[in-house]
Amino acid sequence: MSSDKKKVLFICFANICRSPIAEGVFQKTVNDLGKGSEWEIDSAAISGWQVGSPPDWRALDTMKKHNVPYDNYARQLEHEDFNKYDYIFGMDDHNMRSLSSEAPKGCKAKCLLFGSFDPEGDRIIRDPYFVG
Repeated sequence: MSSDKKKVLFICFANICRSPIAEGVFQKTVNDLGKGSEWEIDSAAISGWQVGSPPDWRALDTMKKHNVPYDNYARQLEHEDFNKYDYIFGMDDHNMRSLSSEAPKGCKAKCLLFGSFDPEGDRIIRDPYFVG
């Protein structure tokens, strides 16, 4: 049943680099483990700047090199997402501040910094769009 699925949303500024990669890798990982049907995975942007755009060519190239299929387009975070998803992962402190300010009181989603799960301790996932 779809209501039993775990739901996770990855967020970055424009939904064209970091969050699509996180979405694609997470989806591939659960699929490879035979658990894909247990998850609903998506990504979205804080900003509406790139809504409707495909991921940046560098993100697509990186995913292709690692056999990560991806065919979604950028969308902006919606108010309803806070009660649809179990987890919303931001990529940096700016994302987390935006999530904190937009999250309705008592919402379902736990908003977490994705990099806090990095065993090497790199908490901030830098935006390759701006750093090359």
